Amino acid sequence: MGRRMKVGIAGAGVLGRLLAWRLGRAGHAVTVFDPAPGPLAPETGRLHTSTPHAAGFTAAGMLSPVAELDNAQPELAHLGWRSLALWREVSQALHAQGCAVPLFAQHGSLLLAHGDDLGAAHRVLARLEAASMPTGGRPTLRALDRPALAGLEPAMAPGLHAWLLPEEGQVMPREMLQALALHAPHVHWCWGDRVARVAPGCITLADGEAARFDLAVDVRGMGARPGMPLRGVRGEVIWLHAPGVRLLRPVRLLHPRHRVYIVPRPGDLFVVGASEIESEDRSPVSLRSAVELMAAAHSVLPELAEARIVHMESNLRPAMPDNGPRTEHAPGLLCINGLFRHGWLLAPALVQDALAMLDPTPADAGPSHD
Repeated sequence: MGRRMKVGIAGAGVLGRLLAWRLGRAGHAVTVFDPAPGPLAPETGRLHTSTPHAAGFTAAGMLSPVAELDNAQPELAHLGWRSLALWREVSQALHAQGCAVPLFAQHGSLLLAHGDDLGAAHRVLARLEAASMPTGGRPTLRALDRPALAGLEPAMAPGLHAWLLPEEGQVMPREMLQALALHAPHVHWCWGDRVARVAPGCITLADGEAARFDLAVDVRGMGARPGMPLRGVRGEVIWLHAPGVRLLRPVRLLHPRHRVYIVPRPGDLFVVGASEIESEDRSPVSLRSAVELMAAAHSVLPELAEARIVHMESNLRPAMPDNGPRTEHAPGLLCINGLFRHGWLLAPALVQDALAMLDPTPADAGPSHD
């Protein structure tokens, strides 16, 4: 993409905003269409919002390539390792552009198990330790005794078994999505515009208006149906406010039935998630999910007993039949979709690879034209 291109992007989720930011920084003229009313995150404190919004806003933002090996192929973990480094670079670039809020952290993550669940936990750990990375290496897992765990995370419940994944990290989803939109040069954002069809060099809106581009990009998630064989997988999260409760790094509870995580956020907030239900129901969080998620979180961090519930949210993850991502490229057209539960983990590496397909020169953030 040595020449300046006119690029249209359908969808302003993680992929759409990251592509727009990178293409704009490289000097291309970018137009983004999305049905959302604007770039900011949906308002918190409501049980449910009637207007669907990007799944990236709902996600916890964990960057856990090793932990995801429990239910993903090593190739996805390899993409995740690349994305960790890329998110760090994106965060640094956005701070240099004037973004002052935290966007990225890398303090590692923890896997935890109660004594009664140790057998199930060891089966998960065996799968992780047996997984070969595409580079030929092995995942880094370090068992912690009780004093070591207490030294790292003093608020943890006594008696937990713990393993440290020292290189994992997290991104702040709402802050990152907003920063990518607000600090993207050469990008025109068309909010409130729903896309009906994306074809080579053309994006057609729901009202029938067609816009022509050198490159049309479809990253609409669930909105890309029926052109892609997507299904929605329901996920639910709960936000807690717990002043004084200290947690530095994300944690996952290894449980026979649930994949439960607790992710710290600035402002004494904790995101607890997430259900994974084969349903396209967008209704509010269910009683069962709320009780199970909060009970699991309390069993790990007893000090959360006095936390206040400030937000509950449900959304749909766009998934392909094999739960893996799909990138399709043709002259004048680029489609990326099916990131499932790995949107934040995979997006930068997938964007880098997609841009490399369009331009055989090495893909990077490109020079700033601010």
